[in-house]
Amino acid sequence: MPQEIKTYGLIGKKISYSFSKTYFTKKFLKNNLKNYNYINFDIDSVNELSDILKAKNLRGLNITIPYKEKVMKFIDRIDEDAKYIGAVNTIKINYDNTLVGYNTDYIGFIRSIKPYIKSNHKKALILGTGGASKAIVYGLNKLSISSTKISRKKINGDIIYNELNKKIILDHQIIINCTPIGTYPDIENYPKIPFKYLTNEHICYDLIYNPNETTFLKKSKKMGAEIINGLKMLEIQAEESWKIWNS
Repeated sequence: MPQEIKTYGLIGKKISYSFSKTYFTKKFLKNNLKNYNYINFDIDSVNELSDILKAKNLRGLNITIPYKEKVMKFIDRIDEDAKYIGAVNTIKINYDNTLVGYNTDYIGFIRSIKPYIKSNHKKALILGTGGASKAIVYGLNKLSISSTKISRKKINGDIIYNELNKKIILDHQIIINCTPIGTYPDIENYPKIPFKYLTNEHICYDLIYNPNETTFLKKSKKMGAEIINGLKMLEIQAEESWKIWNS
């Protein structure tokens, strides 16, 4: 009797560059999981999710920009951590077709940054206020690190980019880019912070992994800061998704 095909996929917008598809396709090949496949669902509106969910043998989904918050209205039950964060990046589809939402981003973030944290790392600046930033703030809270959000508009963040000064930069020795600014192919672009105030006491973390070293990270490294890209976080959150789908 042929084995049931199990399909997983990524929901996002303009995701041809996607980490997830490559990662899981390699994983399935390596583990000889011939009846498993992973598909990119590149959609223009979150409402297209209803049609995707009708697909046969769909067992799990990853969610990326810009749908981490928008997908929540489709989900039957949301895990406590994801509910608190207010964003979902993993959906498990049960055999009765009920959907359970989780957030594995914060786990990936905590585990990837923890080895770099020293006693001086008490406060963080978060660049961006979207779904990704919510998981990062939650992760920082778990590490007992306070955070300040930076936004382009006063209503969204705690402060706006133009208000960043030497005192704020020196006071916050972790800076995390949670925006898509600088992602391939727009690699020359970067969040406009006063890099001249960075020191070798700073950790600068970019959730972007393509390119491997963004302009934000290059400029930070030039000032002596420790730099981290988003690849390790992605690998960890992907494995956490896999555990959820198989639980």
